[in-house]
Amino acid sequence: MIALITGASSGLGRSFAKILAKRGFDLVLVARRRPRLVELKKELTAEYGVRVKVLPHDLSKTEECIALFEETEQARIDILINNAGFGVFGKFTETDLERELEMIDVNIKAVHILTKLFLQKFVKRGHGYILNTASLAGFMAGPWFSSYYASKNYVLQLTKAIYEELRAEKSNVYIGAFCPGPVKTEFNDVAGAEFAVEGIDEMEAAEYAIDKMFDGQLIIVPKIYAKLTAAAAKIAPSKLMLAATAKVQSSRVRREPEMPVPVNTGADMKLRLSDEELDSALAGMFDDIKEINEINDKNGGNKNE
Repeated sequence: MIALITGASSGLGRSFAKILAKRGFDLVLVARRRPRLVELKKELTAEYGVRVKVLPHDLSKTEECIALFEETEQARIDILINNAGFGVFGKFTETDLERELEMIDVNIKAVHILTKLFLQKFVKRGHGYILNTASLAGFMAGPWFSSYYASKNYVLQLTKAIYEELRAEKSNVYIGAFCPGPVKTEFNDVAGAEFAVEGIDEMEAAEYAIDKMFDGQLIIVPKIYAKLTAAAAKIAPSKLMLAATAKVQSSRVRREPEMPVPVNTGADMKLRLSDEELDSALAGMFDDIKEINEINDKNGGNKNE
């Protein structure tokens, strides 16, 4: 089996590659930075004996997204992991428009193009997996990170809608959304912001996502605090969530990015409510929370949410 991973040069993308190589998958690795891809290829072929194809592409460009599909069209790609993306931090009136548009091209347009093209191929064939890296941010709005949150909302909602279309057709093709909270990657350097909360280990997050993908789970949210935050976003009053998120994001330190070009890490900041705010959001709502899937892995839950 062959897995194609975008944003594979670092962060979660690199972790996805290592996990799948360890499980015996051949790989197609995609990112802007060829030297990093080549380095990863050497590591994976030496350690696991899998075949690895390196395809450097700038997925902010429509023609390169289409070229990527055409280059791999004759190969039997079994898994597509849309992991490329980055964030732009700051007040909406002050952030750089050109960089935001580039982010939208990578986070939204590239995901849309590749999902559509590979999905059409998978549906025709009757088999395939698509995992879209969304974010915990996809469940809510994010003052001071507005465009990034909005882009991940798009990824999450698109994935859910496609899932239902496939389910209605009784298709064997899988699609799901990985929605992590903070992950220890280069995301902060790219976004240009310091986040105080330490993220979970990227290999742990990636392995969790892969396991849940093969289980057929629609929305994949690692860690109980992230599940609770996602639940609160669904049922708490919008103004409460906005105020809480704004309070967290506005306290971050703005700085110039250390990395000159956007590269995917798949990592997100933690949208953390204080204990008091979380209690307020959840007070009187526990009956509703019980109906929300995946609050606690131990409960089994509904695979589809």
